[in-house]
Amino acid sequence: MSDHLQTAVVTGASRGFGRAIAAALVARGTRVMGIARNEQELGAVRDELGSAFTPLVADATAEALAEEVIRTHRPGLLVLNAGATPHMAPVHEQSWKTFSRNWEVDTRHVFAWTGAALRAPLAPGSVVISMSSGAALGGSPLGGGYASAKAAIRYLRQYGAEESQRAGLGIRFITLLPDMTPVGGVGDAGVTGYAARTGVDRETFIEGRQPILTLEQIGTAVVELAGAPDSGPEYRVRGAGLNPID
Repeated sequence: MSDHLQTAVVTGASRGFGRAIAAALVARGTRVMGIARNEQELGAVRDELGSAFTPLVADATAEALAEEVIRTHRPGLLVLNAGATPHMAPVHEQSWKTFSRNWEVDTRHVFAWTGAALRAPLAPGSVVISMSSGAALGGSPLGGGYASAKAAIRYLRQYGAEESQRAGLGIRFITLLPDMTPVGGVGDAGVTGYAARTGVDRETFIEGRQPILTLEQIGTAVVELAGAPDSGPEYRVRGAGLNPID
């Protein structure tokens, strides 16, 4: 990986996709600052990955945090992965509080870090990778505002890229849209909810979605795209592989 990408920040790094991404980056020789709210879980990641992983217990949605981390640590890569598990219920059984949960976490933190990346700014050649979802394309009728929150993340990538180009900053913005998978916390809740909705057990539902996306594939996708200057702006990530979105 290029020299300017040797320091990365990963939000939501304590488990699931974030933990897998941090592990893949450390394996490639990248120093990673992992941000999450659970001190015990972050400590476990530090124990696993060693001194190349620096835990930071914090709320990734805080705009002041984004500014401080970027200006102090000058990362060459931001992986904006933090997110809430949606309240799984049809729309008429949602409150506005449950419906907007992913707007307040997933979208809000991408908004905060995208703005900070442009204002600081990150160094030319730096990369911002935001985690959206395949639900942004097909919807999520049991996920409340999850799909729309993830769709907004796609627009934030576009806006960030446009402002970087207008200002000549040379920052690349990429969005990943992973398929639902039982190995992630959000995906696990989704699998349970949609299996029940379709009237089948979890194992049958999962079998019908083969090949299943793995955590290792997510980590590999981030490493590959961060190190590829000619990468496109958006990619679906499926068990069958990584595919650009036209």
